[in-house]
Amino acid sequence: MTTTPKFPELGFYTLGGHVESPRDMLDELRLAEEMGLGNAFISERLNVKEACSLSGAAGAVTSSIDITTAATNINTRHPAISAAFATTMHRLTGGRFVFGIGRGLRPQIAGLGLSQTTTAEMEEFAGLMRRLWRGEVVAGYDGPLGTFPKLALDPTFDEEIRLATTAFGPQTLKLAGRAFDLVVLHTFFSDETVRRVVDTVRRSAEEAGRDPAAVKIWSCYATVTDELPEDVFVKKTVGRLSTYLQVYGDLLVSTNQWDPALLQKFRESDVVNELPGWADATATPEQLERLRDVLPAEWLDCAATGTPAECAASVRGQLDLGCDGVIMHGATPSELTSVVAEYAAAQGAN
Repeated sequence: MTTTPKFPELGFYTLGGHVESPRDMLDELRLAEEMGLGNAFISERLNVKEACSLSGAAGAVTSSIDITTAATNINTRHPAISAAFATTMHRLTGGRFVFGIGRGLRPQIAGLGLSQTTTAEMEEFAGLMRRLWRGEVVAGYDGPLGTFPKLALDPTFDEEIRLATTAFGPQTLKLAGRAFDLVVLHTFFSDETVRRVVDTVRRSAEEAGRDPAAVKIWSCYATVTDELPEDVFVKKTVGRLSTYLQVYGDLLVSTNQWDPALLQKFRESDVVNELPGWADATATPEQLERLRDVLPAEWLDCAATGTPAECAASVRGQLDLGCDGVIMHGATPSELTSVVAEYAAAQGAN
């Protein structure tokens, strides 16, 4: 029986980072529901984190929490298969599923021999999904997504399935406002950036004739308490931000309107150039400490850190900036129990 989560505005990423066994997700989800969290987000990696398999298992072992892919790609499965996957999950979960898509990592997409996904293709995909979920037969499709003689699921369908997208740059943020029901922001956004992107999404929705409040904006907010061992704390903060700067530093810096000269200093540092791979996967504890020295403190401050009470207050602050929900990123439910307890206590005191 489906119940209402105690904290529908709080979520987490299940199976965060590198994992050996996808079965770890099952215990994470059970604990998350006990804690009253409202949304479990699933990121896809082409190893043991294939999104359809994980989504089905997540839906089967839960009864209250939303299950959101954030994200899978639109060009790694046939559109009809994607539409059928979402419909199956929608009915399996009693409407708790949110089908989230994104652009994917450029090097991986290129390595698969696929074209890079455009904003126009994502918007077209959203429209096509909604047509198929309404039971339409799409004959002779020849458009941005390819050429398909006939696309159809079931003429009796009339499904209201929520669509989500991950968004970073201004064009994707505007797209989210026009065509999606939920948007997941990127990690390590400054407060000023969060305010600005929330306004971008809301304004785009209004210009498209939609209710701006109907588009749910989720902050993806690194949440790391001082209860963790110091080496783990540094890896989840310094290591994670360093990796983002390695992968798409220019976009993160420009979005936050940070000084690009500081990014160049980071890139030219000895420690960055001696890393054999991504910082959060390959850096030694000694290298992580050196990375901390070349990262501006204000960049690292774009996260919830400190005591559980301080983290809970920071999470609440994201809602005050205009977000509808907060993904407490980089932490498992067991690492978040104290934060949620402090969040609940503060909520009860207000």
